[in-house]
Amino acid sequence: MAFLSRARVASSALFAKRAFSSSSTAYNPMFSPDISSQVGSCMPISMMRIGTIIHNIEMNPGQGGKLVRAAGTYATILKDPSASKLCLIRLPSKVEKLIDSQCRATIGVVSNPEHKTKKLRKAGHSRWLGRRPVVRGVAMNPVDHPHGGGEGKSKSSGSRGRQSVTPWGKPTKGGYKTGPLRRRK
Repeated sequence: MAFLSRARVASSALFAKRAFSSSSTAYNPMFSPDISSQVGSCMPISMMRIGTIIHNIEMNPGQGGKLVRAAGTYATILKDPSASKLCLIRLPSKVEKLIDSQCRATIGVVSNPEHKTKKLRKAGHSRWLGRRPVVRGVAMNPVDHPHGGGEGKSKSSGSRGRQSVTPWGKPTKGGYKTGPLRRRK
């Protein structure tokens, strides 16, 4: 009986030695002794290296992740974050943005990269996701939309035509500003 228990201890020690050997760290990043290179670690950008792939990036320190959170996306650190207060990061849109080095980010790529290739199975599937149908303004009555009414498929109201507007009559194209005016300094 004692011989059997010694054999178990020896085999478990051999298994543990193999699991944490230097050859297995190249294949499994979770066994890496360097904490800063582990996938899923969240830390300030100043503690990361150039070329690190990151996601869930803060815009202001302590604000919480705002950038690069969609499925399968990642950003790359381009400029040494420890050298200055600002760090240069390339976003998935190829835009390069300066971020404060004290902002936190998570190392690695966001999971589920196949999300964009997923097909909806039936018409009701989009309704399950909360997406309601979009009805064109020209298909409505004049009481419902400014583009509505007319004989047949009329694209204009009147002889001069009508520019694209929202259901409430505000212009939608041509650089028309719809948001609140920013206060000047």
